[in-house]
Amino acid sequence: MVTRDKIDAAVRILAEAASPARIVLSMRRTIYELLVLLTFLCTSAFVWAADYPVRPVTVLVAFPPGGASDVLARIVTRKLEEVLGQPFIIENRPGAGGNVAAEAVARAASDGHTLFMATIANVIAPALGAKFALSEDLAPIVLIGSTPNVFIVHPSVSAMNVQELIALAKANPQGLTFASSGAGTAGHLSAELFNQRAGVHIVHVFYSGGSAQMAADLISGRVNLTFAVASTMLPQIQEGKLRALAVAQGRRAALLPNVPTMAEAGMPGFDASIWIGLLAPAGTSAGITDRIAYAVNEALHLDEVLAPMRMQGFDPLGGTPQEFATFIKADMQKWLAVTNEAGLRK
Repeated sequence: MVTRDKIDAAVRILAEAASPARIVLSMRRTIYELLVLLTFLCTSAFVWAADYPVRPVTVLVAFPPGGASDVLARIVTRKLEEVLGQPFIIENRPGAGGNVAAEAVARAASDGHTLFMATIANVIAPALGAKFALSEDLAPIVLIGSTPNVFIVHPSVSAMNVQELIALAKANPQGLTFASSGAGTAGHLSAELFNQRAGVHIVHVFYSGGSAQMAADLISGRVNLTFAVASTMLPQIQEGKLRALAVAQGRRAALLPNVPTMAEAGMPGFDASIWIGLLAPAGTSAGITDRIAYAVNEALHLDEVLAPMRMQGFDPLGGTPQEFATFIKADMQKWLAVTNEAGLRK
């Protein structure tokens, strides 16, 4: 599979072979564009929809303004407006852990003018009673980026690391509470995975309508723990109002370089990072999805997109619609296994 890392490596090799340095700099963007184009030619039908888009494009985000998917959508669509020549309108439509927005897009016309900014929460939606299936009712376009979930506790919790937290939970069955922004959300799934891997039972407290009330209750100590996007809780962590125990991904987070990974904290293989990607209604033509994916891949190479993404704790991903479909299938299997063990399926 041609990945962005391989593309960047090829760019470096070609750049090192060129001279003088000013020619390298002027050629770098052209080289990258050619290699991205080659990726699509090798992995998809890649038939441009030359007349797309013909009117403004609406992108539904399943959470309120200011959340991870909302921030990333606004960063990326600003560049898509320039590349594709039409306004991209962000519409926040929260509810049911992200399923209200997903169901609306699944019912929309398959002409590429209504898109969905999906997250990890949507992969197990059918198991929790949603009226759509990500793999059947929506067409993958491109995986945009990922950001780490951070395991956070209120300072009143005596545990100073993950192993101490596990010991505390075992000593006080159902004495601790996990906060999440709804059934099937990233925080909920992360907490279920933790309970299963640690062999504990920490009680869930669900919040609806976004994370504002959840964050307030966590800061006040009304609930004890949560898994949250690093950027959303960073000020509270830096001020000592909350304590980060570990990062739920395979490497340390740039925003929290001194916080260990879950593997370093004694739970190898624990990954609950949050991915965000763009989808369209099922039946949208390959010409349209390839056109959007190509434009997103182009955007993810630009400093004006990368810089604000990284400030928010996102790592750029990219790829083709086919690669995103494969990713969704694997992620769905992983999280359905978690929900089955937790007895959450309807």
